[in-house]
Amino acid sequence: MLTFFMTPGSCSTGIHILLEALELPFQVTVLNLPAGDHRQPAYLALNPKGSIPALQLDDGRVLTEFGAIAHWLARRVPRAQLLPDDAAAAAELIGRLDYAVGTVHGQGWTRVFTPEAYLPPGLEEAESRRWTEAIQARGREIVQAGFAVLEQALAAESLDRRLNLADAALFYVFFWAEHTGLPLPPHCAAHLAWMRRMPVVQQVLAEEGYRR
Repeated sequence: MLTFFMTPGSCSTGIHILLEALELPFQVTVLNLPAGDHRQPAYLALNPKGSIPALQLDDGRVLTEFGAIAHWLARRVPRAQLLPDDAAAAAELIGRLDYAVGTVHGQGWTRVFTPEAYLPPGLEEAESRRWTEAIQARGREIVQAGFAVLEQALAAESLDRRLNLADAALFYVFFWAEHTGLPLPPHCAAHLAWMRRMPVVQQVLAEEGYRR
């Protein structure tokens, strides 16, 4: 059986959605990031990066990185058509996923949620507060610029379609905007609403503790 290492409300929510959508049997290990579960020796022995999500396969191998796990899931269940057969169209979706994860999340949301990771050492308290505010403001700028790029892509598409691999990444970066009060452009907001209507997404959010 697959073992899924995740944290509710984190980027791993996107992989959680894909696992449930594919109806693959898996067991869950919840990691409490604030408590440092991802830095414990037992987890680092499986995943030296100490990152989430991670997926341990039946043969014991451990996959890390959102895009790599999503791609493996698409290959594992090809009938679900998480990726199109056309190579260029598939590459476009992978590029969209990478942009959401690497830029909107990796450069933007990380500054909003974990500004302390960007602070220079040895700052006084007042100076630390000023730096923190500036770092978070820059993070929001990056996120909003990323949303503008994604808005342009989504404007050219219909939502009368199946779930694809990139949707899982878009969901969590848009979901975070909703829960932090950051405005979403109209097509990004429509995408979030479209996914929220999916029974599998409602199931995942309920499992992760969101009741709204």
